[in-house]
Amino acid sequence: MSAAGPFIGGNRTDVGGVPVSTDHYIGGQRVASAATFDDRSPLDWSVKLADVSRGDAAIAEMAVSAAAEAFPEWAAMGVKGRGEVMRRVADLIDEHVPSLAAVECLDMAMLEESLRLRVLSRGARNFRAYAELAEQYEERVWSSNGTANRVMRMPAGPTVVITPWNAPFMLSTWKCAPALAAGNTVVLKPAEWSPLSCSLLADLCHEAGMPAGVFNVVQGIGEEVGGALVADPRLKRISFTGSPDTARHIGRAAAANIVPFTAELGGKGPFIVFADADLEAAAKKAAGQFDDSGQVCLAGTRLLVEASVRDEFLRLFHHFADQHVLGDSRDSATTISPMIHPDHAARVAGFVERARANGDTILRGGARSPLGGDDGLWYEPTLIEPRSNDSEVVQHEVFGPVLTFQTFADEAEAVHLANSTAYGLSAIVYTSSQQRAERMGRAVRAGTIWTNCFLVRDLTAPFGGCGISGIGREGGDYALDFYSDLKMFQVLDGTTA
Repeated sequence: MSAAGPFIGGNRTDVGGVPVSTDHYIGGQRVASAATFDDRSPLDWSVKLADVSRGDAAIAEMAVSAAAEAFPEWAAMGVKGRGEVMRRVADLIDEHVPSLAAVECLDMAMLEESLRLRVLSRGARNFRAYAELAEQYEERVWSSNGTANRVMRMPAGPTVVITPWNAPFMLSTWKCAPALAAGNTVVLKPAEWSPLSCSLLADLCHEAGMPAGVFNVVQGIGEEVGGALVADPRLKRISFTGSPDTARHIGRAAAANIVPFTAELGGKGPFIVFADADLEAAAKKAAGQFDDSGQVCLAGTRLLVEASVRDEFLRLFHHFADQHVLGDSRDSATTISPMIHPDHAARVAGFVERARANGDTILRGGARSPLGGDDGLWYEPTLIEPRSNDSEVVQHEVFGPVLTFQTFADEAEAVHLANSTAYGLSAIVYTSSQQRAERMGRAVRAGTIWTNCFLVRDLTAPFGGCGISGIGREGGDYALDFYSDLKMFQVLDGTTA
């Protein structure tokens, strides 16, 4: 992977055969910090991948200044000019998928085959799709009260994007692409547990000829550099994906400066299976919720199964779950990767131990895998039948390979259980009845509901959650509207030059 110009502080390290900068990317150049933080591989925690520049308030100020300085020129380029640059970025992403996959696999342990074949290409699609959507925007035009009226989008201004450690490259493009297409400049702050593929995204934007300061990457610990970024009064938009607790801090900073803020904050999705469903298909898809070691916000982690088919569903579920293979994420035979970090692995294990102490029934799994020895981050695929719907493991996001299992008597109870947590990001329903699917689609409170499928995504569709799963919507024109200011333009009929 090459760079199109000179960099300041060109500290690079070899990750899976790919040279990766460990410095910030600000104003079109690499900027090093005196302080660093360790970045280690979940595949082998004894392996330090890199010493990464550790940003602070001064780095945050530098990055926002670069974005603010670059904003007028980028906004003035118009959707066509910006689209040309973004399509070049997309082409470069496609060209470098193998390198990106090698780095992200080592950095956060997502399955390398999945990254190569499915996940990373979505980054290129995001850049192309939003370039096209921005170009297709049609101003609303009408006449009333003796005036000609138009509603126009205006670029909002410098934007801070803060992304999570799971699927960091794809999720960064999902947020940054619409912001850039709308005419905003961006400061991206990736999660400190998996920052390296976002550093490569900076290289690709640089190589594509994106003007200096339009796209910036700042690395570091959230409370040290992220807090300074979101508190900057020059910001016009903030977009965050992560935990509700962090979102509350960011929300307070956004409120202080009256800055629009969108947040996607995880989920506790119900996976609802009715007796009339294709039980084999439902059980196979349910066992698939262990993919990526359960570190997927959209996963259906609460299995809700009609009581009359409990035993048959469990038989099928265990059959498919038994086919999972824990192993090295670079091995195509592996289906379950290690978790991201020892702190996170301990958190997941804590949920299971408290569930056991609470009298919840462990139906399968319930322990760390011996794979990787004492420092290994693999956890057995786990299914827990709680004593009650109030159990902690039911009501709180675990974000690991841990599912719960409950039964319901009828549709009304299924809806009650589905809506009984504070979350509302996604839901999955399996039924052969179109009428029931329609009723459940209306009754279940969630931002996205899949029926007889999962993770079928349309980039133009709205994405976001209800309750503590977040505020605002991403995707399609919903994202472009968020990253824009709307202007009402009126001209008195008969006005001449």
